[in-house]
Amino acid sequence: MSLLKEKELYGWEIRSLIEKKFDFRPGLITPYRVLYRLEGDGFVKSGLKERRRIYKITKKGEEELKKAKNFYREIIKTI
Repeated sequence: MSLLKEKELYGWEIRSLIEKKFDFRPGLITPYRVLYRLEGDGFVKSGLKERRRIYKITKKGEEELKKAKNFYREIIKTI
């Protein structure tokens, strides 16, 4: 979701950005499975643009991302 906070993206772009930014190569369908679940939970929404599905974060997703970042900050402080 942090990548989607920066801008709306295609599923394939997300996979490439994860590899570049986090030095991790997810499986071919993994980003799509995660996106479908996030969309089902209302954290992202999708639409068609130039016959391709794009994803963007929702307000609910931004709030959840903020909670997750705070959670991990607290864990790091504790360690």
